[in-house]
Amino acid sequence: MRSRLVAVLALFAFVLPVFGDPPMTNLQVEVRNLNDKPIERASVVVKFIKGRSAIKLGRKQITTWQLKTNQDGIAKLPSIPQGDIRVQVIAKGYQTFGETYEIEEAERTVLVKLNPPQPQYSSHQ
Repeated sequence: MRSRLVAVLALFAFVLPVFGDPPMTNLQVEVRNLNDKPIERASVVVKFIKGRSAIKLGRKQITTWQLKTNQDGIAKLPSIPQGDIRVQVIAKGYQTFGETYEIEEAERTVLVKLNPPQPQYSSHQ
């Protein structure tokens, strides 16, 4: 009985590190206009799209985050799994931004420069 318990504990000692937490990144998205001024209250959507997904107790963790930028144009995310992410930024008076990034660092800042909207053309003018 005791040897069986030791065998089970030894098995867990080798198996648990394999299923441990994935490497995580502290990410912030900084949103600015072309004049390098911060854009406040921009909507930032970050979606984890590829990599080692975060699973705890057999359940997947959140892999999509939606935030607003502060007065400095910064949106800070909680720790997210390292891998490929898609960042989308929407702000009133600017073109929508979308880009995919590979995140491998412990800390990362993604700088987003938003363009003003393009004029719309119509044959009815």
